[in-house]
Amino acid sequence: MSEWNPIPTRIRPENFGPMKGANAHARFTGPCGDTMEFWLFMEGVHIREASFTTDGCDTSVACGSVAAHLSIDRSLGEMKSFRPEEVLEALGWQEQEEAQHCALLATRTLGMALAEHEARLKVEAEPETGASCGQGGCSSECCESCGTPCSESRAAQPSLAGPDRVRQRILVLSGKGGVGKSTVATNLAMALASQGLMTGLLDVDIHGPSVPKLLGLEGESLLSEGEDLLPVELGNLKVMSLGFALGADQPAIWRGPMKAGVVEQFVKKVQWGELDVLVVDCPPGTGDEHLSLQQALGRIDGAVIVTTPQEVAVLDARKAVSFCRAAQIPLLGVVENMSGFTCPHCATVTPIFQEAGGQRMAEDMGLPFLGSLALDPKVGSDGDGGKPRLYASADFERVLQALMGELEACGA
Repeated sequence: MSEWNPIPTRIRPENFGPMKGANAHARFTGPCGDTMEFWLFMEGVHIREASFTTDGCDTSVACGSVAAHLSIDRSLGEMKSFRPEEVLEALGWQEQEEAQHCALLATRTLGMALAEHEARLKVEAEPETGASCGQGGCSSECCESCGTPCSESRAAQPSLAGPDRVRQRILVLSGKGGVGKSTVATNLAMALASQGLMTGLLDVDIHGPSVPKLLGLEGESLLSEGEDLLPVELGNLKVMSLGFALGADQPAIWRGPMKAGVVEQFVKKVQWGELDVLVVDCPPGTGDEHLSLQQALGRIDGAVIVTTPQEVAVLDARKAVSFCRAAQIPLLGVVENMSGFTCPHCATVTPIFQEAGGQRMAEDMGLPFLGSLALDPKVGSDGDGGKPRLYASADFERVLQALMGELEACGA
């Protein structure tokens, strides 16, 4: 492996800076806080020239320069398989975790410029039929397919990105890590989707995004269209997680402002489209991410608190309850996870921790108790294998029905 030796900041590569005559351009700020821009001169579907700028570090400069150089004379089709690994390999930095987010920023920004150019080519290829609203068979007065005046039809179409078209927004919180919050959130989203509801699952556990693992999506990458991010779709379920942008062993070593930017981007810049419900897997605690999430979502229809029975977990769960009350977030109830071990041979339930800690907390704080979930080795093995099936259990079915009842009672 070659020595990691980024281009010094004072030395700019030849392809650094705005390009005159460019016909494709994109600007993107990554989760790391760095902003990169790409300018491309395209001949049809081929890249003939490329340049970039970045306000980032030396590594960002190097990755942007190499990405621009590697793109020359490639077609749109060839660039669809362009990955950060190709940039890192050209630099000899395959094992340098510090460079991975810069390579990802470079390839993503370049991809956005190409997507913008490809979209323009498609528009230019459409036959001119008067004042077109983008749908075929349109007259100069109004669109025959929708009956809307052409001058208004585009403006009337709501954006696919952001939470404005999400009917219900549910947070899943825990004051403490390791209580199975992500497992409950993932299975809750899957259960809602299995009932025919268009469901979103947003993983904002920035320092420990586990949803991709639980759903068997570790191989997925963070993709974009224009300035919007594209969720991974599993039938009725749409999923977004920072895990799609980070390697399996890559940490997110970020301060509060950077985390706030990521949370806002994942809420407002993801093409959720029309959703019946958005389930948000929150990080443990009650910190920056939670405040940023509340601000970005605007309206939150309810929160589910997940805890295990032992007092050390319940104490932190109580703080999550107090946070919701201070933030005026409706509390839908408490789920007690790992409430006991059910013997697969005789069905005897053995409490591993103290009994009913979550239920007592719910009663003490005047909250609905949604139900308890027993320890089941199959839940762990299925989650590790990317095939969560907790929602098929009778216990989880009772939790789901109780939750739906609380949502209806709240009028959400």
